Amino acid sequence: MTMGPDRAERINPCRTALESGVPLAIHSDAPVTPLGPLFTAWCAVNRLTPSGRVLGTAERITVPKALHAITLGAAFTLRLDHEIGSLECGKRVDFCVLEDDPLAVDPAALKDIAVWGTVLSGRIFPARRH
Repeated sequence: MTMGPDRAERINPCRTALESGVPLAIHSDAPVTPLGPLFTAWCAVNRLTPSGRVLGTAERITVPKALHAITLGAAFTLRLDHEIGSLECGKRVDFCVLEDDPLAVDPAALKDIAVWGTVLSGRIFPARRH
């Protein structure tokens, strides 16, 4: 069964959800799909199919909203936003350090930003280079 273009373009209506006041988290279904928060954010921002077609231009969200959805939005969904999801005093602040500013790069390059490393429980772990 195939979906027509109008129905297919309503898949994952992130912008509609946000504009309707629905809290939003975007994530992978690991281990079914690879972990890749920046790729997940890239998908919500660009909504490009493998063939390069935009799937639902009206449902694209901004980079800041996508970053919020993979951080504080996810923490809110887990009901842990008082403990994790943002850099604030009193919260656990495990985080990754990116090599580029996701708010400054072209949104099409969001998925390609390299991770310099992570900070877990105050310890720095540089990323392994392949």
